[in-house]
Amino acid sequence: MNKVTHTKEKILTVRDLRVQFGIREEGAWPWQKPQALKAVDGIDLDIYEGETLGVVGESGCGKSTLARALIGMLPARTGSVVWMGKDLTKMGKKELRSKRQELQMIFQDPLASLNPRMNIGDIIAEPLTTFHPKLSGLEVKTQVQAMMKRVGLLPNLINRYPHEFSGGQCQRIGIARALILKPKLVICDEPVSALDVSIQAQVINLLKELQQEMGLALVFIAHDLSVVRHISDRVLVMYLGKAVELADAKALYTNPKHPYTKALMSAVPIPDPKIERNKKIQLLHGDLPSPINPPSGCVFRTRCPEVQAQCADKCPTLEPVNGDHHEVSCLLV
Repeated sequence: MNKVTHTKEKILTVRDLRVQFGIREEGAWPWQKPQALKAVDGIDLDIYEGETLGVVGESGCGKSTLARALIGMLPARTGSVVWMGKDLTKMGKKELRSKRQELQMIFQDPLASLNPRMNIGDIIAEPLTTFHPKLSGLEVKTQVQAMMKRVGLLPNLINRYPHEFSGGQCQRIGIARALILKPKLVICDEPVSALDVSIQAQVINLLKELQQEMGLALVFIAHDLSVVRHISDRVLVMYLGKAVELADAKALYTNPKHPYTKALMSAVPIPDPKIERNKKIQLLHGDLPSPINPPSGCVFRTRCPEVQAQCADKCPTLEPVNGDHHEVSCLLV
C-alpha cells in the first residue's frame, strides 16, 4: 500500500455526480408522480493512473450505483464524469461504446455475470471480437489462452462452461474478460465478497500483480475494511449516497475524522487479542434513513454520537483537513 502523492496523470474527474431513481409507492395511482430516490448525491472525486481507490460504506449507501454511473451503465441525473478530457455523461451511445474498451468492470457474483450458454473461450474473447473484428480466429484464441494462463486458468480448459468451475475460477474468468482489451480503469464491484477467505486473498493478490504489470487504475468496492486497506491507495467513505470522508488509506485507518468512519474502523478486527479485547467499539444506533426522505442538513446526524443543533441546518461538503489529501464532510471537524 503506497501513499498517493498525486504526481501521476489524472484520468477520471467526477464532479457533483447525482443518480436518481423514481420509486412508485405500492397502491399509488398511475398519474401520481414517483418519489425520487437519491442513490448518489453530489459525489466529487479524482482517479489517477495506476492507483487503487477503495470505496466503503453500508449496504444501500450507493457504492454499486456510483460504480455503474462512472462507466455509463446508469445515466447520471446531473454532474460530469470526465474521462481523459471527455465527459462521458454527454456522449451518445456510439461514442460511449467506443470508450468501453478503456473502462471495464468486474462484478460481484462471478457465476451470474457469465453467460451459461457460452464456453469460457467465447466469454473471454467476446470483447476482442466486438472491438477488434479484423482479428483472425487464431489470433483471438492465442490472446485468450495467454490471458487465461496469466489469471491462473489452464489454457486447455478453453472449451469448458462456467458451471464446470468453482467460484474463484469463475471470478478469474471475469477478470480475464475485463482485462483482455488492456483497459486503463477497472471497476471492481465487490469482486471477492462471494468467495471463501483463502480464495479472496488469491484474487486480491492477482489483481495487485495485474495492476502493476498493466498500469491499471482500480476502483475497488467492498464491505470488508481489512481487504480495502490491503489493496487501496486512497479510500472514499460513503453514507446515504454522499461522500463523508476521502483520504490516503494509511491516514484514514490510523486517524479517521468523520464520526461514521470512526464507527466503521472500530469494527475492524485487530490480530492482537489483547488490543482487540480492550478496544472501544463505537456502535451506531438507529436505522439507516430512507434515501427517499433523507434527513435535513447532515445526512448522518440521526445516528451521530457527536450531533449538534447546527447539523440539522447546514449540509456539509468535503473540505480538506490535515493537508490536501484528507477531506471530511463534517461541520464538527
